[in-house]
Amino acid sequence: MKRSAFSIHAIRAAALVLAISTLAGCDTLNDWFSTDRVDYKSTGSAPPLKVPSDLDEAKVQSQYTAPPVSAALGGAPQRNATTAGNSSEGVPTAQDPLGMHVERDGDRRWLVVDGRTPDQLWPQLEAFWKSNGFVLKTDVPATGIMTTDWAENRANIPDDWFRRTIGRVIDFAYSSGTRDRFRTLVERGPNGSTDVSITHSALEEMMTGQDKESSRWVERPRNPVLEAVFLSKLMEQFGLTEAQSKQLLADARPATAPATIDMSGGTTTLALADRFDVAWLRVGLALDRTNFTVDNRDREKGIYYVRYADSTQELKRDGLFGKLFYSNSQKQKSGKEFRVNVRPNGAGTDVSIVDASGQIDTSSEAKNIISLLHAQLN
Repeated sequence: MKRSAFSIHAIRAAALVLAISTLAGCDTLNDWFSTDRVDYKSTGSAPPLKVPSDLDEAKVQSQYTAPPVSAALGGAPQRNATTAGNSSEGVPTAQDPLGMHVERDGDRRWLVVDGRTPDQLWPQLEAFWKSNGFVLKTDVPATGIMTTDWAENRANIPDDWFRRTIGRVIDFAYSSGTRDRFRTLVERGPNGSTDVSITHSALEEMMTGQDKESSRWVERPRNPVLEAVFLSKLMEQFGLTEAQSKQLLADARPATAPATIDMSGGTTTLALADRFDVAWLRVGLALDRTNFTVDNRDREKGIYYVRYADSTQELKRDGLFGKLFYSNSQKQKSGKEFRVNVRPNGAGTDVSIVDASGQIDTSSEAKNIISLLHAQLN
């Protein structure tokens, strides 16, 4: 028996209410570490959609299937024994006896792995996301950017009688009404170390219409706690115990320097007190937490190539109807490209928006980007 569009949406709306009420008051890091809080292993790569009568429903039931783990870029390095008695992907030192540590800037955290290059860690990062049930949408070692496709956390759906019965047969019709995506930025740090950051993006399906007969996707705030959970899981992938990874998160070293706006000379730029390698990482993290997507970057030139990205439109293009009605060229043209220039200036660093010739962009759009970065960096 085929369920009506309204009944499906009603079920999903009820599931979302139950999920939210379940999560209320349960948003500490310890709560999120519970094994039943994160489960992306059985999710589809796009949101459930109403299926036209002339299409087969089976076509929208694709599930994530983890591809074979790649051993690209030389494969995994040999692990090192730590003073705690376990094997670590990092190289233990007197300062970091576990071979790695966590740094933070406000509620932003990133992992510093000692004695490992991005090329050495890349296969481990690929394996990590695939083992957690994700499909990689962007996997470009040359740029240090790895992005998962949109996924649903099935742990947010209550395990009630409907899901245990009807939901097993038509699982795509029972949804939490949320989607998550994670971006990993990998940077070459000083002294042979590597910086790894994880950024969360989220969407939520909102019911619309007088009778709630339709829906639309809206953006949700990033969840820094969920970012920390996956950072902890990554540390476990690199050989630490859960207790050790939690301790490194708790002991995160502050790495914050103020950013100030300079409007002298008719231009708008940012001044950071950080040295270039730290500022480069912080600007990348700040861009990643706005609606600007980093398509490419050139550290030697100090350039991030970014564009404004509407996540809700992207999800439509990647869904069933997007595959039917959007051409590849339309999918690529999703916003004007800007160049964010990070360059050393004495002991500090300057940040500006530049054009193709390297001249500072004085447009209102460029000034807005500088303002967004200023807000993120302070």
